[in-house]
Amino acid sequence: MSELAPGPRKALPFILLVLATSLVLGLPAPEEVSAQAKSSDAALEAQRLAWDENAPGPNQPIPFSHALHAGQYQIQCLYCHTGTDRSRAAGVPSVESCMGCHAQFGGDLEGVQILKKHWEERKAIEWVQIHRLPEHVKFRHNRHVSAGVACQTCHGPVQELHKLYLVPERGWMNGMPVAKMEMGWCINCHNANKASVDCVTCHY
Repeated sequence: MSELAPGPRKALPFILLVLATSLVLGLPAPEEVSAQAKSSDAALEAQRLAWDENAPGPNQPIPFSHALHAGQYQIQCLYCHTGTDRSRAAGVPSVESCMGCHAQFGGDLEGVQILKKHWEERKAIEWVQIHRLPEHVKFRHNRHVSAGVACQTCHGPVQELHKLYLVPERGWMNGMPVAKMEMGWCINCHNANKASVDCVTCHY
């Protein structure tokens, strides 16, 4: 194969530069992607329903919708309630955890704006507790999670609820009606799942 003559060889870099420039200029301009794009209609509606005064349950400091996050987006419970499979208490997600997502989107939602204000002021969110047992009951979340008990068993269909409340559920124990979170309701569940009903299992 014959070598290029000195003249064409010197012109080669210039020719390649012209070709590369033509290709780049011929490409369509990249679309601008906004990190704070407008929230979806579903997100706006979920926020409204989470603060619906006519819905059961207390209004929370932030209109957080489990139906949107756990239902539509299918975010697993343990993603936000981390450590529930290892700890007695379920706890609530930190402001930092929430900001991990919402630093990037949702800025037009009032709830996210409240969240960001808490972040800037380094303040915890004072959620209103809904599910509470007496102090003499030693309920352990980690044991129930490891046994395969679904969160919905005690907390109701949270993936369908925009606004959380103690979803009523009644049963019978020794001919007496029992309600959710009452002793008889828990014993019925233990009996059905062949778990211990010894007094020291649940009581200090």
